[in-house]
Amino acid sequence: MNLDINQKLDELLSMKYETETVEFKEAKDNFSFDDLGKYFSALSNEANLHNEKYAWLVFGVEDKKHSIVGTNYRNDDKSLLALKEEMGKQTTGNLTFIEIYKCFRKNKNNEEKRILVFQIPAAPCGMPVAFKRMYYGRDGEALVGLSIEKIERIRAQNVTNDWSAQIIPNATIEHLSKEAILLARKMYAEKNPHLTSDIERWSDSTFLNNARLTREGKITNTTILLLGKPESADLIIPALSQITWILKDRDGVVRDYEHFYCPFIVSAEKVQAKIRNLTYRYMTGDSIFPKETLQYDPYIIREALNNAIAHQDYSKAGRITVQEHEDDYLIFCNCGDFIPGSIENVLKAEYSASNYRNPFLATAMVNLNMIDTVGSGILKMFLAQKKRCFPLPDYDFSNHEVRMKLYGKLLDINYTKRLLNEDLPLSEVFELDRKQKKEFNSHRNDTVKEQVKVNTVEKSSEKSSQKSSQKSDLKSDLKSSLKSDLKILEMIRNNPYITIPELCEQTVMSRSGIKKVLGKLKNKNLIRRIGPDKGGHWEIIEK
Repeated sequence: MNLDINQKLDELLSMKYETETVEFKEAKDNFSFDDLGKYFSALSNEANLHNEKYAWLVFGVEDKKHSIVGTNYRNDDKSLLALKEEMGKQTTGNLTFIEIYKCFRKNKNNEEKRILVFQIPAAPCGMPVAFKRMYYGRDGEALVGLSIEKIERIRAQNVTNDWSAQIIPNATIEHLSKEAILLARKMYAEKNPHLTSDIERWSDSTFLNNARLTREGKITNTTILLLGKPESADLIIPALSQITWILKDRDGVVRDYEHFYCPFIVSAEKVQAKIRNLTYRYMTGDSIFPKETLQYDPYIIREALNNAIAHQDYSKAGRITVQEHEDDYLIFCNCGDFIPGSIENVLKAEYSASNYRNPFLATAMVNLNMIDTVGSGILKMFLAQKKRCFPLPDYDFSNHEVRMKLYGKLLDINYTKRLLNEDLPLSEVFELDRKQKKEFNSHRNDTVKEQVKVNTVEKSSEKSSQKSSQKSDLKSDLKSSLKSDLKILEMIRNNPYITIPELCEQTVMSRSGIKKVLGKLKNKNLIRRIGPDKGGHWEIIEK
């Protein structure tokens, strides 16, 4: 917006007293970050409840008489700018300041003083804003915990503005796909086997109403999303009914892609069919035989994709994406803030979701057996990965999107062994998983740095080769070569089923470089290949 901040500051200073959406603080030298976060949460929530677009927090002004005192809070621009990111990391949906304005005013002694004006966005419709998982509000001028009544009042907004339940005036059953309706009948019957004979007798209109896909016989946005013909997508513009599957190589380069449109009940199955789900083998050391499993649990793929459909913020006019990465992970992405606030909240045994972005759509998808009982899907996906002894899913809520990363390989065999041998609670597995990923990423970063260093030395050596003796070069090459040989030998010992692409990733060496080392190890009778290139494994030759 085009805001004259000096005019706005004059307006704020002219107020006789603070309100629920305006706060003044002296903050002459410093101000606690935790206190700032509490005020951010409180002012944001109160702005929502008072139908204000923004709330305002002013530093450098006395709160009673509004006299100018000035502030030295974060006096350098870099530190002040970083505050936006710092706040976003601690709030629901990564919400942060719209802007932090720097102004100057003269005090009663005619001295020019620095003033900071924080522009705070109102809490999004249906989503109260927490700071460090706690909700705050105002009671007059006082900072208090946000009352249950206020929390429920904000959350109720989401239900009264349910986009997915809106009726499309000119839409008829002719805009729906017959194939999709037949599939919906089949899925509804699987969910409700006691109604099978009734479902067969129902007309399409009766079925759609009973399955909560229409409202009083009228076509809704949900009906078009799940059952509409591809050409019927125009009826829900500006919302976008599109799922895009993308295949990326290890460098993040797109190798293939395909777009899928409504009806989502059909398209979701087609997207799942695009994802390659290979047999994954690994050794745990307790047997000479490898364990075999699919890279991805089909249930998790289905639940993750359908969750993205159910919780997409269709007002953003964005698409749902499924990225398949050749280094063995999937990413499911949908538009919209994560309403529960954090994954930790959802994984608590006592967690019970009280509101959803698209309640009408979510209910219809539950009725069609597309998603589990609303609110339990994420927990079940985590438990499924735990049961498989695989890394837990990762969630990223930045940029007003929800991204779920699903791993199709092991990161640390010790993590897997513990899960195989101990019945650990999910909370403990969550911490073990966090630790293994931290160590895995640290190891990979160290490997990258080491390879960069080696490459730099090699380039430097190449430039000075005419000046250096052949003996010196040979010594350096042998040392580097021996280090690579031992590293790869150790990786094979830990995982005989490790593939060449996995060796490339974990060593940051080229495919040809890996093959050269493997050939050398075979020639020295240190390893041998058992079985074919695909499906076989390595064996260490003990001497």
